[in-house]
Amino acid sequence: MSGFSFLAFVDNADASLLRPLSRIAPLILHPGFDFPPSSVPHTSYFIFSQNESSDKIISWLDAGAQKVIISLARASDLVGVIPAERLVLLLDVANVSAVTDRIRTGVSGVLVRTPAADSEFVASISRFFVGADIYVQSTASSLPSLTTIRQLKNSNGTLVIPTSQLSISNSDSLHLNIADAFLAPATTDRPDGLFPTIVASHQDGKALGLVYSSLESIRESILTGKGVYQSRKHGLWRKGETSGATQEVVKISLDCDSDSFEFTVIQHGSGFCHLGRPSCFGQLSGLSALEKTLQARLKSAPEGSYTRRLFDDPDLLRAKIMEEADELCKAETKEQVTFEAADLIYFALTRCVSAGVSIADIEQNLDKKSKKVTRRPGNAKPQWSLKTEAIVTASTDDKPANLSDPSDEPIRMRTISLAGISAASRAELLKRPVLRSDEMIAKVKPIVDAVRKGGDAALLELTAKFDKATITSPILRPPFSPESMELPDEVRAAIDTAYANIRKFHAAQTSSAPLIVETSPGVVCSRFARPIARVGLYVPGGTAILPSTALMLGVPAQVAGCQEIVLATPPRPDGSISPEVMYVAQLVGASAILTAGGAQAVAALAYGTESVPKVDKVFGPGNQWVTAAKMLVQNDTDALVSIDMPAGPSEVLVVADRTANPVFVAADLLSQAEHGVDSQVVLASINLSPALIEAIEYEVDRQARVLPRVEIMRESIPKSIIVHASSLDEALEFSNDYAPEHLILHVERAADVVDKVNNAGSVFVGPYTPESCGDYASGTNHTLPTNGYARQFSGVSTQSFQKHITSQEITREGLETLGPVVATLADREGLGAHANAVRLRLQT
Repeated sequence: MSGFSFLAFVDNADASLLRPLSRIAPLILHPGFDFPPSSVPHTSYFIFSQNESSDKIISWLDAGAQKVIISLARASDLVGVIPAERLVLLLDVANVSAVTDRIRTGVSGVLVRTPAADSEFVASISRFFVGADIYVQSTASSLPSLTTIRQLKNSNGTLVIPTSQLSISNSDSLHLNIADAFLAPATTDRPDGLFPTIVASHQDGKALGLVYSSLESIRESILTGKGVYQSRKHGLWRKGETSGATQEVVKISLDCDSDSFEFTVIQHGSGFCHLGRPSCFGQLSGLSALEKTLQARLKSAPEGSYTRRLFDDPDLLRAKIMEEADELCKAETKEQVTFEAADLIYFALTRCVSAGVSIADIEQNLDKKSKKVTRRPGNAKPQWSLKTEAIVTASTDDKPANLSDPSDEPIRMRTISLAGISAASRAELLKRPVLRSDEMIAKVKPIVDAVRKGGDAALLELTAKFDKATITSPILRPPFSPESMELPDEVRAAIDTAYANIRKFHAAQTSSAPLIVETSPGVVCSRFARPIARVGLYVPGGTAILPSTALMLGVPAQVAGCQEIVLATPPRPDGSISPEVMYVAQLVGASAILTAGGAQAVAALAYGTESVPKVDKVFGPGNQWVTAAKMLVQNDTDALVSIDMPAGPSEVLVVADRTANPVFVAADLLSQAEHGVDSQVVLASINLSPALIEAIEYEVDRQARVLPRVEIMRESIPKSIIVHASSLDEALEFSNDYAPEHLILHVERAADVVDKVNNAGSVFVGPYTPESCGDYASGTNHTLPTNGYARQFSGVSTQSFQKHITSQEITREGLETLGPVVATLADREGLGAHANAVRLRLQT
């Protein structure tokens, strides 16, 4: 482990200690720790494995762990499965002799626990584990000495120190200062005691300059994370203190002889050099120079310039990337390949800069991918493999090209950055799939007309045609038979709990007391609620049984006091209704169940038939046929029926910052993506690192593959997008413009963010509030506005099943004051009878 004086075994997660530690030493973590460690970015870390499966260990390595420490008992199972360079063997000094040659050569390091942590011990272990890194953890209770750290380092061993023995305060009998431990092996032969120090860029690894460090300056850099050096003329030099060109220290390393240092930094401001250049060794060149130029052009390229056109027109940039990639593939000579590759890199880097991606981000992503243990097949996507195979087959026997197995393809979302995006492109992001309502209304109109004219006979015929069920009557009335509601006990208990929670929340919304206001002396106005007498509740069948929808519609109807509750749902092939829905119908006091689905059910509810009661308002989600039928009947004066809201495909928008758990985020995205191939799924990421974005994408792919509706998600997820935002405000501005059905906040202090939400059907606050809970049992309603209608509509509530009536009562004295005002306004509008109704009363 060249460059480090010790490793830190994390036995307490004190961020104030771990952050400076991460600059100077790799961390050893237990599985219970948060990985990757978000509180200590850029750190190297090992993980202690206990009895985890090889798949779990591989997932840690794929997520960024440098190595995994395994016991001798597990080594025989894991050696050969996991690359040797990623394995460290944990041994007690007593069982070194039990290690077989297979295990010895199948690991890259060994961590030995021993009371004798000295150089002779390391030398003896090194003779057995040739070429391996030797880590030593003392089992003695006493604090390790600086001399021990120095001796082990000089013997090519590394001491492991528990964080409970480390401190950022001065060393004492119980704690060792981390700077003291790090600097223990350092030595210099300079008379002034200074150490030559190379300052290198974290972004591209290039040297920015050569400076000098003292023990004092290094200590300060470790603790503050700022670039602090030692000027030979002026003493401590805190870089950027006056110029503003500050540095964020990522890592401090000792060289192999422990007599010089390397500071890896993120440079801010004009650059490292006092001449305003990025480096003291001259101007940038090559890719780094191109990146700087494009970053500057993104901010200030003049209107009409070619680079500005590329930034403002994503379609043009996409076309150029594809064009240049094709040219590169066709190039034959070295010069042609060089020329075309340079063009492709220019356009590709323009795309990256427009998305806020740096060369350093790309390099870090490559480094991370190189460390992954799992590998995808790497086959070309069907649209590209098809083209290649088509060329081959065209030259042979003209047989159709074979596509690669689509199950090999990763299930991924599209990505786009809000930075520098044009107004037109941003507007495109906010659009949902085009709902051709006029076309759908034309298709459902014959169905609606057939039910309106033909009544029960037409309804039974259409049910046989569309629901594939032959029934003798379209309506069921209570009491419902116990056999129709037979359920496992756990399902019945779950429905009962959901019912209780939903009822409690919706009962609190009732408008029981009238609103009474005396607007002026003798003039009393009031407003009071009355239930809508007859309501129809549409519960979809289709690809899923939805007793939850029956609860969400039936409970507020019951709480509001609706006299007649007609529940409509498609029958099963045998003509029956699912027992879950039957049980909910009994719970909410349904007065009838219409065993029909689709447009024919909506028509029956709107107009009534011989056996189906006509309702005053139709509620519930459904497919585009149901939606079109609802829109048609609400505009027909013969029906005299209203609907709850326009409906579209299910949708979710997740806002995530650096605190987000990739596993939770992916699960929330997939919970909506499984509804249908047209589901709308958006992730608004706030300055997420490439590693975190990749972790989310990995989880989306991994989780989707083991879920039962994966084939639906293979279609819905690729249509979904990841939107990169530079701040919380930018992400919420986009969300408010998008107006999602479900909004999930995976952000720091999520509860404080709710005040900034203006448009959403329902908000799910914090990492432990999955949208699923709102769908089923938390108490809020899951019938919500989609398709951007959250700007104008609320979700279904108790008030949705009520109408409000106003009244007024005026005394003689009140009319004497108010009457002249009314008469004047009536005269002004030319409505003499209105004025006369007032004046006659005032004259008596």
